[in-house]
Amino acid sequence: MNTSAPTPARLFFLDWLRIAAFGLLVAYHVGMYYVRWDWHVKSPHAGPWLEPWMLLSSPWRLALLFLISGAATSLMLVRGPAPGWLGTRSKRLLLPLLCGMLLVVPPQPYFEVVHKFGYAGSYLDFLGLYFRGHDGFCGNDGECLILPTWNHLWFVAYLWVYTLALWVVVKRFPHALDAAAARAARLLHGPALLWAPIALLALWRVTLAPLFPSTHALVDDWFNHATYFGMFLLGAAFARWPDVWERLAALRRPALAIALLAWALLALRYTGWLAEPMPPWLWQARGAIFAVAQWCAMVALLGHARRHWDRDHAWRRYLTDAVFPVYVLHQTLIIVFTQVLAPRQWAPAVEGPVLVALTLACSFAGYEAVRRLAWLRPWFGLARAPRQPRGDAALTA
Repeated sequence: MNTSAPTPARLFFLDWLRIAAFGLLVAYHVGMYYVRWDWHVKSPHAGPWLEPWMLLSSPWRLALLFLISGAATSLMLVRGPAPGWLGTRSKRLLLPLLCGMLLVVPPQPYFEVVHKFGYAGSYLDFLGLYFRGHDGFCGNDGECLILPTWNHLWFVAYLWVYTLALWVVVKRFPHALDAAAARAARLLHGPALLWAPIALLALWRVTLAPLFPSTHALVDDWFNHATYFGMFLLGAAFARWPDVWERLAALRRPALAIALLAWALLALRYTGWLAEPMPPWLWQARGAIFAVAQWCAMVALLGHARRHWDRDHAWRRYLTDAVFPVYVLHQTLIIVFTQVLAPRQWAPAVEGPVLVALTLACSFAGYEAVRRLAWLRPWFGLARAPRQPRGDAALTA
């Protein structure tokens, strides 16, 4: 890595994609309240009707965020790790993780044990169990709720581990990312930019997913590590391969068509045409189709964003700053609001949009409060506000 290399221009379209993906996360987690898939609390109206539409984003949403995070981290390290960079980056990730586990997340497992285990104690009683690491909330399958927990903040823990791994590599081998980008440019030429990542994602899903089901517990989550760390590293290589974004843009239309076709095949499961439980060969085929939907959707999104969203705007600067605190707060707000609205017994078509609106409004209100308190900013992933000169401060006051 040449220290005389120019600092690359900011990739605005990646900022917009990150903002959109986190915004979609709010709607997706509201949707989890209404589907049959395992989640912390469930609506009495939960059923299969929303599940095919959730599949439109579930294959690619998190993988895309890790790819974007890898690209951003790679660009931060383009001149090599600056002194103190890892410490600064760790504070930006680990302080919000700690704050979340101590203050933001606890209402989530509280309402979960009330719903799933019939817990009758107060929230304060539950906090005593939470911080003592109580292990008595166990289901019929023998799986026990781990306390304390990071729940949706597992993404932050994984991102810090992946960032640490990349920092170690760059520290030890300064030219590693440039070499990886050059190799990727040679290997992922033409159609290989589509089929090679699909083949790798399908291989992991067929071989690792049955052995290591998703846990988000870090230490035993090897299938997810293969997928998400792989996407993180691919994003890091893409950041050093400037014309890859134009190649992705050229593939955006066929990739979108293939992704939609793969989604339609995945959605067949909800039509009653496929046997339950599926035979092993059909499950493996479904894993390969999932990988097609995953990567082709990412190519389509990256390509369209490169073509249409690669520009700056005041909203981008505001939303880029807001997205992390909103992410930290949103899932707890969703779960609390589900309990507030439950006695009204609204239909999901009414209740769901209200949940999305309330969550976004209160998440941004939380961000507005956090960004104004200098001592609180680092605990929600925000940089410390620059000090104003005394004259400017007086004028502001």
